[in-house]
Amino acid sequence: MTVRAGQNSGTHYPPTVSSRKIIVVGGGAAGFFAAVACAESSPEAEVTVLEKTSRFLDKVRISGGGRCNVTHKFFEPREFAARYPRGERALLAPFRKFSARDTVAWFEARGVKLKTESDGRMFPTTDLSQTIVNCLFDAAERAGVKMRLNCAVESAAKNANSSFELKLSGGEQMVCDKLLLATGGCRAAVAGQLAVSLGHTLVAPVPSLFTFQIESSWLRSLAGVSVEMAEISVRAAKLRERGPLLVTHWGLSGPAILKMSAWGAQDLHKLNYTFPLFVNWLPEFSMEKIAVEIQARRETSGAKLLVNVPIFPLTARLWEQLVLASGIARDTRWATLTRSQAHALAQQLVRSEFSVTGKSLNKDEFVTCGGVKLGEVNFKTMESRVCPGLFFAGELLDIDGVTGGFNFQAAWTTGFIAGRAMAA
Repeated sequence: MTVRAGQNSGTHYPPTVSSRKIIVVGGGAAGFFAAVACAESSPEAEVTVLEKTSRFLDKVRISGGGRCNVTHKFFEPREFAARYPRGERALLAPFRKFSARDTVAWFEARGVKLKTESDGRMFPTTDLSQTIVNCLFDAAERAGVKMRLNCAVESAAKNANSSFELKLSGGEQMVCDKLLLATGGCRAAVAGQLAVSLGHTLVAPVPSLFTFQIESSWLRSLAGVSVEMAEISVRAAKLRERGPLLVTHWGLSGPAILKMSAWGAQDLHKLNYTFPLFVNWLPEFSMEKIAVEIQARRETSGAKLLVNVPIFPLTARLWEQLVLASGIARDTRWATLTRSQAHALAQQLVRSEFSVTGKSLNKDEFVTCGGVKLGEVNFKTMESRVCPGLFFAGELLDIDGVTGGFNFQAAWTTGFIAGRAMAA
């Protein structure tokens, strides 16, 4: 793997004569994209990205299982914005300025083609996140962006002359004319302290996009089993969602769970991630249709064991465990199935109940609900309404989308708009 300048070691650049100094705090997708947009639009400006860790673009590297889910195929802004539990209205106008279509064009213009998968997610044709990382580094280097690693910003203040003074962890001080905060999701309120110190208010952060921990032994025995379509519900929070479901070693995951965790992030937080979860394994079946299916098997498969004749589309492993969870003995044959047993089985198929005992974050890709209040930011420019000259991009804002490339698109869009506005 080619190591690009500034990727894995701190690089110090000597000061240059410049009409304006612009600093981006945060070397993730939003910050990096903003820096490139700014430098490309204003070559005379000195644009610097400060990253507190030892590598840029870490979340880009790990997303999509190392393939980088760049965006989603929804090119119509209103349809795209509808995928954000928080930020839908605020993002509508920005998506008209820089949409998923624009993201595809931006990368293709720089030699990176994207492909669309059956579920609408878009990845580089190489299936390697490093392709996206290299593209961004190449664009930053060509545009003259200065990149510094291991530079944590401890404090930021606005001077009387309207410039910003930053104090770095090593004691170094930097001054800039415009400042962009793109420090990522506020996993804890302290992550938003720079924004607060400059006059902003934070919506309390809580996790979004997480999986459910469930202690059920029979469910965990099915780890790896996936269901193409299931319906899940949490009555205590009035939440209901449909979609693919995946059984894991710790409980349940998959798009249905992740969507519910996004839309219900605040409600599930209030429940302390402890609640009954109901699963309908056959959401396309009515109770009448299930009764017909059971009766048909009584008549055509009477001599066969119940556990060996599943109802389509349930897999053999899942069907067997659902039968046993209904209280039906393994050696029961279809011909001997009683009315009460049939009723118990039907109930298990449409209303399996599990006790959720906690959450498991979606590896290292998790998203945070909460952040800088949207009303305090002008989404035409991403500039602060509270502190002129201060800009925001990415997950530091109270914006989060469902899984599928939507959070990256919010980063590209807000970063692009902020970068162009700072260059103006």
